Amino acid sequence: MANPAPAIEIKICGLSDGEAIDAAVDAGASHVGFIFFQKSPRNVSPTFAAELADPVAGRVCRVAVTVDADDETLDEIVETVRPDMLQLHGGETPERLSTLTDRYGLPLMKALSIRTAADVDRADDYRGTADRLLLDAKPPAGSDLPGGNGLAFDWRLLTGKARDKLDLTQPYMLSGGIDAANVGEALRLTGARAIDVSSGVESAPGRKDAAAIRKLIERVRALQAETV
Repeated sequence: MANPAPAIEIKICGLSDGEAIDAAVDAGASHVGFIFFQKSPRNVSPTFAAELADPVAGRVCRVAVTVDADDETLDEIVETVRPDMLQLHGGETPERLSTLTDRYGLPLMKALSIRTAADVDRADDYRGTADRLLLDAKPPAGSDLPGGNGLAFDWRLLTGKARDKLDLTQPYMLSGGIDAANVGEALRLTGARAIDVSSGVESAPGRKDAAAIRKLIERVRALQAETV
């Protein structure tokens, strides 16, 4: 009998209160994300993030999400929060990723904004420097936020040869506009083995809903059980 597929990884991002973190961890999330970007309604300080992250150390992967942060900012985040992974959600180049690997020795997840097939092809640029990619919808014109806009890109871009190429060369998380209602379609179309959810489990921008977090994770687990 074939071994069952590993559980789909689920990252709940933009967390800013203990109840939501407890809901995510207890329901079986694999990753929790803390955002360090002042323009975001989900922004937290390193000190506050450490208070939230410390109790769940060793139970989930704690991800520090930054946007084109300088070394001084990253130094404070890494020293204070002690994250398990850095997520880079700006215009960071492969060369910048190499520098950060040397500086911190932490796994790096690079976010790519997706609208067209050419955007997906940019994954090749980060082969060997990003430990993982996060494929998110390109923000609307005029938005100050690189992610967390509640928008999904065309998931059909990750079918066929594009999906095969990504699966073979670069682990990734699927992000952008995912919630309990559409996660089944997202997984069916893309075959993604990891998802990232932020606004899809909120009652208002920046305010996580513990019940919505549990519902989303339970939905993913149920969908996976149906395919076993």
